[in-house]
Amino acid sequence: MKTFTMHSDTGHGWLEVSIQEARQALLDTSDFSQFSFMRGEKLYLEEDCDATLFIRCWEHHVGPVTITEKYSHYDHWIRALTRIKVDIFIDDEILF
Repeated sequence: MKTFTMHSDTGHGWLEVSIQEARQALLDTSDFSQFSFMRGEKLYLEEDCDATLFIRCWEHHVGPVTITEKYSHYDHWIRALTRIKVDIFIDDEILF
């Protein structure tokens, strides 16, 4: 059983995983939204969608998960990290 840390503050939460752990779950940074963050080899996956996706994939491909929680009464330092970028290409020209 693998233990991951959920960091949270008064407004939101993020699951801490490494890029390698994401790969073990058959996920890549492109699978996550712009609401998640990264620093070095660590990803901080927003709690609503990205963390849930990761946990489901981890449990399916690797095994059971437990979560420990770290809470901050102030804005969490994770909020100041670089967001995971999602490239979205919008083509405003329609070709017929």
